[in-house]
Amino acid sequence: MNTKEIQIRDYNYALPDERIAKFPMAERDHSKLLIYKSGEVGEDVFYNLPQYLPSKALMVFNNTKVIQARLHFHKDTGALIEVFLLEPAVPADYEQMFQTRGECTWLCLVGNLKKWKEGALIRKLEIRNEELEIKASRLGEQGTSQMIHFEWNGDVPFADIIDVIGELPIPPYLNRETQESDKTTYQTVYSKIKGSVAAPTAGLHFTERVLADLDAHGIEREELTLHVGAGTFRPVKSEAIAGHEMHTEYIAVRRHTLERLIAHDARAIAVGTTSVRTLESLYYMGLKVMVNPDITEEELHVNQWEPYDGRGEKEDVRVVLQALIDWMDRHALTTLHSSTQIIIAPGYRYHIVKMLVTNFHQPQSTLLLLVSAFVNGDWRRIYDYALAHDFRFLSYGDSSLLIP
Repeated sequence: MNTKEIQIRDYNYALPDERIAKFPMAERDHSKLLIYKSGEVGEDVFYNLPQYLPSKALMVFNNTKVIQARLHFHKDTGALIEVFLLEPAVPADYEQMFQTRGECTWLCLVGNLKKWKEGALIRKLEIRNEELEIKASRLGEQGTSQMIHFEWNGDVPFADIIDVIGELPIPPYLNRETQESDKTTYQTVYSKIKGSVAAPTAGLHFTERVLADLDAHGIEREELTLHVGAGTFRPVKSEAIAGHEMHTEYIAVRRHTLERLIAHDARAIAVGTTSVRTLESLYYMGLKVMVNPDITEEELHVNQWEPYDGRGEKEDVRVVLQALIDWMDRHALTTLHSSTQIIIAPGYRYHIVKMLVTNFHQPQSTLLLLVSAFVNGDWRRIYDYALAHDFRFLSYGDSSLLIP
């Protein structure tokens, strides 16, 4: 199969608006769970998930935390300008960014841009009884985005600023305003590392009770980080997917996680498509290291079509991951920081992910292509079942366990 020639119209299905869950279940782990195993489809309740997983398996979670990325400013004229934080520019490191004081620069989307011709936007706020002022200035365009420089007084980190004036960016297809409850329900219970503008939604079903039950079933847990970008909602507008440009997302993976993967024969259960994209990208990063031992972290970036050039596909995954560990040791790294633009679509051969927990995705989306690749093209059987059996769709919807 020539993956680039895939027609996105072949991945369409009718999704009535009433099937899109506007709010989550009152109890996260009471959502429905579709089970797809070797072509057979059934269902259960999510809190029973551990019963379907093999003991001693390794389950991998994305511990990213959604930031309050929507910032609203008013011009003197009264015009409302929305500045949506996409990714940090100066400093470019996420952890440094949220601790930075006084000034920083972000790549942003700007709503109502035509009303912001010149000058800075200013907003007053109060943090711990201290009156502050934050100023936003345009530095220029970068593609379809804007480079925005922020300055503020007071000895407070940027993380505190956006916690006070920012708004959590719930998905556009919910067609509603962000509510106070979303601050809790649109975060996973294990979220830790700030940086995403959208939640890794497969993880929203997990509760402390389910995590404890996984432990009781002898299932090991590991965490990695992929910061979910706004590009996750970008529709495929080209007829063939060759014309679709994947967005770049930033990942962090600990050396210990790579060791655990090798100990489990490089076989993992991924929670969510973001964990899939990170785990599968590690294979191609390892191949790069094997070819060029002097490669930099930045150069480990996985390009969109790299998995389809046929190079290194027969390498033992454990050997590839060990090469990545050895490279990290030579560079005295305990955590690997890089980025990925990987597109996973039919024709892709999975290397690490053997089971997948995921929600139900939008028609004609790259996430649906990823699922189709995982279940060897059998996605319609899964989605037809979900539609016929009253499953709820998208971010706040129900879940599935896919075992090809």
